[in-house]
Amino acid sequence: MWFFARDPVRDFPFELIPEPLEGGPPGPWALHRGRKKATGSTVSIFVYDVKPGAEDQTQVAKAAFKRLKTLRHPNILAYIDGLETEKCLHVVTEAVTPLGMYLKARVEAGDLKELEISWGLHQIVKALSFLVNDCSLIHNNVCMASVFVDRAGEWKLGGLDYMYSAQGNGEGPPRKGIPELEQYDPPELADSSGRVVKEKWSADMWRLGCLIWEVFNGPLPRAAALRNPGKIPKSLVPHYCELVGANPKVRPNPARFLQNCRAPGGFMSNRFVETNLFLEEIQIKEPTEKQKFFQELSKSLDSFPEDFCRHKVLPQLLTAFEFGSAGAVVLTPLFKVGKFLNAEEYQQKIIPVVVKMFSSTDRAMRIRLLQQMEQFIQYLDEPTVNTQIFPHVVHGFLDTNPAIREQTVKSMLLLAPKLNEANLNVELMKHFARLQAKDDQGPIRCNTTVCLGKIGSYLSASTRHRVLTSAFSRATKDPFAPSRVAGVLGFAATHNLYSMNDCAHKILPVLCSLTVDPEKSVRDQAFKAIRSFLSKLESVSEDPTQLAEVEKDVHAASSPGMGGAAASWAGWAVTGVSSLTSKLIRAHPTATPAETNVPQRPMPEGHWETQEEDKDTAEDNSAADRWDDEDWGSLEQEAESVLAQQEDWSAGGQAGHAGQSPTGAAGKLKAPGTRAGRSRAPRSGPLRAHGWPASITGVYPSLTTRVILSLPCLRVPAPSRGRTPGVRTAGRAWRLTADRRRLSWPGKSARSGGGRWRPNAPRRRRPRAP
Repeated sequence: MWFFARDPVRDFPFELIPEPLEGGPPGPWALHRGRKKATGSTVSIFVYDVKPGAEDQTQVAKAAFKRLKTLRHPNILAYIDGLETEKCLHVVTEAVTPLGMYLKARVEAGDLKELEISWGLHQIVKALSFLVNDCSLIHNNVCMASVFVDRAGEWKLGGLDYMYSAQGNGEGPPRKGIPELEQYDPPELADSSGRVVKEKWSADMWRLGCLIWEVFNGPLPRAAALRNPGKIPKSLVPHYCELVGANPKVRPNPARFLQNCRAPGGFMSNRFVETNLFLEEIQIKEPTEKQKFFQELSKSLDSFPEDFCRHKVLPQLLTAFEFGSAGAVVLTPLFKVGKFLNAEEYQQKIIPVVVKMFSSTDRAMRIRLLQQMEQFIQYLDEPTVNTQIFPHVVHGFLDTNPAIREQTVKSMLLLAPKLNEANLNVELMKHFARLQAKDDQGPIRCNTTVCLGKIGSYLSASTRHRVLTSAFSRATKDPFAPSRVAGVLGFAATHNLYSMNDCAHKILPVLCSLTVDPEKSVRDQAFKAIRSFLSKLESVSEDPTQLAEVEKDVHAASSPGMGGAAASWAGWAVTGVSSLTSKLIRAHPTATPAETNVPQRPMPEGHWETQEEDKDTAEDNSAADRWDDEDWGSLEQEAESVLAQQEDWSAGGQAGHAGQSPTGAAGKLKAPGTRAGRSRAPRSGPLRAHGWPASITGVYPSLTTRVILSLPCLRVPAPSRGRTPGVRTAGRAWRLTADRRRLSWPGKSARSGGGRWRPNAPRRRRPRAP
């Protein structure tokens, strides 16, 4: 019944934009933009309105509908859906633009390149070869109006209205009746005698020559203009002349034409065509071939069209990573192509892959991700960084490969602004404490100190007060000279985060001890820092009203703006630190922090510092006053093991008294040395033996160690909880005897309860056996 009738056009799952595109194909079809109602994806819709008295055109349109629906080839316009009613025909294809409009837009933008044209013509000739050689079909309508371009810049052959079989069923080619299309017909079609000897592809190859002429020279005014190649490239002219020759018998087959143009020095022999051909066959390539291809791809991407990189190269890279075995080699071209995407596209296509890559156990991929993090960090939101990125990145702090540990430290500069309170002030500080105290690579300890100075402004006020002074003080005792320099520079770069009391009582005493350092570079930086802190204290002393202004950042919340002030005041502080790292990795490959409290000895002869002191001093004076301009260098060695024991920042400072708890607030770790024999390095703390002062600056298991009575205080390792205070070294305890001015063994180990301090006790002697 009529009231149950449905309108097929209204129920069509695609929405048609009424206005047709300008420059659409001549003939009965009108090209419209459209979109799929369910997903909103863009499509192209060819519309034919059935008119009374135009039965011939209607039959041609229906034949084209059928051909397009049944022919499937990468270089032929892709059919998606269709609608056929008594009033109209709708053919839905992939979103395309007529070639004439595309070339005009590219020329106006100045982006049209011969590489792009060479690949486009390659695709059209390949489509003709498929029709003629594989399907025995004559296209009969090759011209500018029958070629379309998709969003990736791929050329597609359409206009199948006048196609006919090449088998020779007694029917000639159908008449077009459209002058704009008939001007591309070859001259032999005007000869009705039938005596002209020709091949089945001769007519289409003539029309291909017309298409080539129009691509380089614009619309074809008349057939006689084909005699003048015009702007056609010289490498293509000989092959073009074969196409438009008067003798149809000598016109080459499409497959031979491709072979001729692909010969060395030919128009289609270039890197762009080779890349496209490899991508088309990438699924059947060997893994070694894929690896080599992706390694060389990034060098060529700068010369490729942007649309091609976004819509063809990028999907292949994502597929190769997700389903193939390409591995880390896809990262460099992937991030290079990512520069062409907007923020929304980057979030949809690149970020999910990056997050998945961080969970990989492949070391090569992990270090590539860390090295190139600055290219995608701006697209990562804070929840993603804290829940999906940071938990995987922190594993790099414990890696046995020093290069990965170094890159992990550097990556914290980019991740720190996006980390939450727990990850930044607790988790990260624990790893930094362990690296600075326990890592066996001096450059990594140095870079940890430098990184801490850069991210200090992001830390909370309580963390800054607890961490910075202790961390930089520890760095000044490092046996690796650049680490000591980094400690001084860290103090200077974060000067606005310390109170005046801390400057006077904690920082200046540490800096003053460095004025007699064996390394001149350390002494120079120490003097500069001392003068700066003294001038700051002096200004407050002369005008106490400035105290509030000077200490405004001490208790302020974390803010990235505070780092800028520090950098401007202490710009000299960072000069030369990072450049030392790459030089010193070979000079000090295994410097360990176990010698932290050991007095520094002069460097042996031949040390690089004495050879290049003048050069480095000149570099330090002329370098830019910015942290971010420094090159930290790179590690090229692998460590044999990683020390996983975590340690509190304050362990390098003064140890607590015997009654203090070994554990404190959240984030503090149990101080090593609370059990005999566990301490890797001597810990020192103030202790007075029965009222008289003495000092032990370094304790070794030797009976010749002496006590220096002239120094103001006695400094010994921190006593353990619940035990008699004593000096622990390898499970034994020292006993101080003032009369002999030496340390002697008490005859009883600390584990068994012995080892009391008895400065004036008489020396016991064991009777000799008879």
